[in-house]
Amino acid sequence: MSVQNQTMSIETKKHELDTLFKPKSIAIIGASSKELSIGNVIIKNLVHFNYTGKIYPINPKEPEIRGIKAYSTIFEVPDDIDLAHVIIPSKFVPQIIEDCGKKGIKSVIINSAGFSEMGDEGMALQEAFLQNAKKYGVRIFGPNCQGIINCDPEYNAYCDFTFTFPNPGSISIVALSGGVGAFIMQSLFDLNIGMRMYASNGNACDISISEVIKYYGQDDGTKAIILYTEGFHKPLEFLNTAKLVARKKPILAMKSGRTEAGAKAAASHTGALAGIDISTELIFEKTGVLSFTNEEEMCQAAMAFSTQPIPKGNKVGIITNTGGPAVIATDELVNSGLEIPAISAKAEEILKNTLLPEATIGNPIDVVATGGGVHFRSALDVLMNESQIDSIFINFVTAPFTDTDEVARNIVEVNQLKKKPIICNFMTNMSFERFQKTAKILQDGGVPCYSFPTTAAKALGALYKFHKIQNREIGFPQLFRDIDKNTVKEIIENSAINEFMSSEKVFSILKAYNIPIADWGIASNIDTAHEIASKISYPVVVKAEASDIIHKSDKGGVAVNIKNQAELISTIENMKNNFDNSALKFLIQKFEPGGKELIIGVTSNGDLGHLIMFGMGGIYVEILKDVVFKLSPVTQVEAEEMLSTIKSSKLLDGVRGQQGIDKKRVIEIIERISQLVTDFPQIKEMDLNPVMAFSDRAIAVDARIKL
Repeated sequence: MSVQNQTMSIETKKHELDTLFKPKSIAIIGASSKELSIGNVIIKNLVHFNYTGKIYPINPKEPEIRGIKAYSTIFEVPDDIDLAHVIIPSKFVPQIIEDCGKKGIKSVIINSAGFSEMGDEGMALQEAFLQNAKKYGVRIFGPNCQGIINCDPEYNAYCDFTFTFPNPGSISIVALSGGVGAFIMQSLFDLNIGMRMYASNGNACDISISEVIKYYGQDDGTKAIILYTEGFHKPLEFLNTAKLVARKKPILAMKSGRTEAGAKAAASHTGALAGIDISTELIFEKTGVLSFTNEEEMCQAAMAFSTQPIPKGNKVGIITNTGGPAVIATDELVNSGLEIPAISAKAEEILKNTLLPEATIGNPIDVVATGGGVHFRSALDVLMNESQIDSIFINFVTAPFTDTDEVARNIVEVNQLKKKPIICNFMTNMSFERFQKTAKILQDGGVPCYSFPTTAAKALGALYKFHKIQNREIGFPQLFRDIDKNTVKEIIENSAINEFMSSEKVFSILKAYNIPIADWGIASNIDTAHEIASKISYPVVVKAEASDIIHKSDKGGVAVNIKNQAELISTIENMKNNFDNSALKFLIQKFEPGGKELIIGVTSNGDLGHLIMFGMGGIYVEILKDVVFKLSPVTQVEAEEMLSTIKSSKLLDGVRGQQGIDKKRVIEIIERISQLVTDFPQIKEMDLNPVMAFSDRAIAVDARIKL
């Protein structure tokens, strides 16, 4: 489906979740008069948050709850109901969903637990209520979840049992874990950041995180989205959704579970190195989601996104009234890919005439500690008018001998122009009432303020990263025509699954996709081995070949630089002694010394397709683990990024007199491998290790494939 058609598809479903997020009436099935029960707290929260719609407590024994008339069943409610909260024992939920369907309720939040998270019996109950929901077109949020919050004053829908009452804003949150979601919501509140919508969907048996993000993407009031997840049930669905939404709105995401050891044992290098979490990170990268490993940094960045425009480039102008923090900030800004350019001669002339004599003219502009509002304003105006400046970073320490309120008012006036993003490292002692007033002026004026220069710089770095995402074009995968699919298809159809193929089959597959391989042949005896070696010319490499031999070199199954027939005979005899195997054969291959040893690998990742790996190969792959991954299919731009982002990338260019490698050939191999596994998803694992890269060519000399 084209991007245009996908966008149209999203538009047609724009209002599908309105009864969940914008309910005009809510029934609480399981409402309770017990003060601390969920069925009571939800009603309390709705009332406290000034919910604008109608509330219908459902309880067969109570005439009213919290002063609101209660009903024995939803069928007694005289009006239509948009949304129902279900807070009853799990065994009764299937019937209640049937009743909701008959009543015409289109959205249900199931706060109750006791479903798929409890094993087979709970799963059976979950399947039962899902069948009933599907029958009536009821959408289920949850179960075992908190619910949703909509801070839009038109609704004030606090359909949740948490305790933070946020102010209206433009940040929307979706979190798989209610505990983490509530913590993020509280963190934004503590930072005085307003919130738009909130959703924590627990088991997510029906309405998924992807659907919520799609909904936020269509909401005009949402400027940025915060996502917390522990994984995706349908990763491909998320990939396709996030790819569209992240193009127009920043998605700030964090995934937990990054350090779980190893995932599953994998025989291939690629499978072992991929680990458990890499696929989610690659989804984030592929779709343009901003990934965070620290929840505090994610919330701090959200502050910048909620108030500031996106910069148009990476050039930063710095204004400071103290030296050290500007240095710290500069280090972090540069680490984030930002630059601190010189300002124009015209700008310098203006500053010389408007700043104090002690001020430093340049970039950073140091207005000095005695600088007041007029001095900050002059520096701000200059940077706003400098075409080579894309954003402004301010270090503002509240010196006791200046009118800090006046400084703050000038910053706010320029900030409200929304011409370029302004980030402020605000350094003060909040125990002083006068500085609290200064802080409030900045806060009310929409200036994001941070206590530490590093934190502030990282927030500006996040804004710039989103700019790069919006302008990044990775292109489309190249489709090679000089390939032989039929040969590969035949080999795969005649190969066993979950076993590594023979070298003969592997090299035949690579040849069919025009992937360069060192000249080779398979021999079952010494005479044939010598014939092959003579044909491809000595020196050669000899490798023991049998289905049960994996790490050949560890067991003496690889011999290199065999120069003549005598050495060949001796080598083969030794291998026969090392491997007591009647089916033993010998791969005779041209010896290709002197190149850089690289690895290009593949591991299957279910619905997402394959992960493609590139890095330093040979024995170094296990020692250095200097590899990068991309989701297939890989474009030329992505392949180029793979070569440039490994830690050893400079070695590929050549150092200390060594020649660099032929990157173009390596990139083409990556692209061809990507096409191979896209064409044949049956391939489970693949390693080309090593690929010998020279200044004028790149050749695979060893490879493995498992179906």
